[in-house]
Amino acid sequence: MPEINTERIIEESVPGKQVTLAHVIAAPIKEVYQALGIDEVGAIGILTLSPFETSIIAADLAVKAADVSIGFLDRFTGSVVISGDVQSVEVALTQVTDVLENVLGFEVVDVTKT
Repeated sequence: MPEINTERIIEESVPGKQVTLAHVIAAPIKEVYQALGIDEVGAIGILTLSPFETSIIAADLAVKAADVSIGFLDRFTGSVVISGDVQSVEVALTQVTDVLENVLGFEVVDVTKT
């Protein structure tokens, strides 16, 4: 009988307060909107955070900072997706990372853009 190699992937949550991704997709292709189930309104902003519940705070901050909509929020994985025009998404992500870093003491990454 041939030997079957099984690949196992283990996901871990690293303790700590951190933003691990803050990225703007300036001009997503149509399939990205469809996969996310959100309207085609311009740019998409993506955040990943830990602890995961921080996604609630981040989404609230983003919507208060700029004219963006919450496309997706998952408090069990720390993922947030926002959408709006490019400038609004950039402003929102910058505000989120600034508040998390300077008010709540998070380690943050720079906001990136493609």
